[in-house]
Amino acid sequence: MLGNPLYPTYQAFVAAGISAAIAAALMPLWIRILKYEGIGQQVRADGPQRHLVKQGTPTMGGVVILVAVVLTCALMAKWTLALVLVVGATLATGLLGLIDDVTSVTHGRSLGLTPAAKMVGLTLICVAFCLLAVNFCDVPAEVRFPGGFSIDLSVLSTTFEVGGRPFTIPWLYLAFTWLLIAGLSNAVNLTDGLDGLAGGTSMIAMLIMAGIAFICGEANLAVFSASCAGACLGFLWFNCYPASIFMGDTGSLALGTAFACMAIVTNTEVSSLIIGALFIIEALSVMIQVVSFKLTRKRVFLMAPIHHHFEKKGWAETKVVIRFWIVAAAFGALGLALFFQLG
Repeated sequence: MLGNPLYPTYQAFVAAGISAAIAAALMPLWIRILKYEGIGQQVRADGPQRHLVKQGTPTMGGVVILVAVVLTCALMAKWTLALVLVVGATLATGLLGLIDDVTSVTHGRSLGLTPAAKMVGLTLICVAFCLLAVNFCDVPAEVRFPGGFSIDLSVLSTTFEVGGRPFTIPWLYLAFTWLLIAGLSNAVNLTDGLDGLAGGTSMIAMLIMAGIAFICGEANLAVFSASCAGACLGFLWFNCYPASIFMGDTGSLALGTAFACMAIVTNTEVSSLIIGALFIIEALSVMIQVVSFKLTRKRVFLMAPIHHHFEKKGWAETKVVIRFWIVAAAFGALGLALFFQLG
């Protein structure tokens, strides 16, 4: 582990820089490999017409993001059980996204895995993460709110012995963490629709989580979050408009899971809902659009997710992205303020 453990803020800043440098250094080679292999994005046929020019743009940039994060953590952090658990869940979801991306490319369509198959994979990851976090990382099965109020979600639990030690399944908390992880991973995935949008907003969210982890005394988790933010920064150099590469589900699902897992291990789930509110708004816009059309045959938005709605209104893609970054930063600041109000 590099760096002086007496200066965890120094480690986090250096981790972000190292991760950004690794991502920026590896990305050109990865782009060339993908182009040589003919691995490119399949653009949805019902999307904005001006996005059709993006057809064939290399995808799966999330592979390099994950490589940068793992290498940086290996250099800058101590592999505590909590860090191993968060990184493991992130990589597992990234692998699920990679399978989805490969399926999309080989089938020549933008859909990838079926929703059912993707949800089964996410569910397995969520269940494993929650049970290991509660039983081996002492994560409390409760949800904390501002003012010291909390809801105990361990009231409905099953406990049995495994290898001579108690193993608890907190059913209510398990359901809650499933909603959080599966919801946020899919929400970031839905946000990944414009050049630089998911990368920039994820960078902002993970920077905020790095600060929260540091305040909670979790220096190694702060390094992980800073590494995620740094990798997004290095990726953005190649993903800004017009993008040379997309992160794909490999990156978006993994970053959403990383964000949710950080919220769980720091017990800041409520704050995370504010920090990641932009992702939630993106997901809600799709749900509202689907429900409205099925019930009334009318659409609330010109197109969903909501970033496409503003494109349809005539906003340039770069304007949508930058304004969404600003909104994400505002939500991040609000969520951080809320964190300080937790008892």
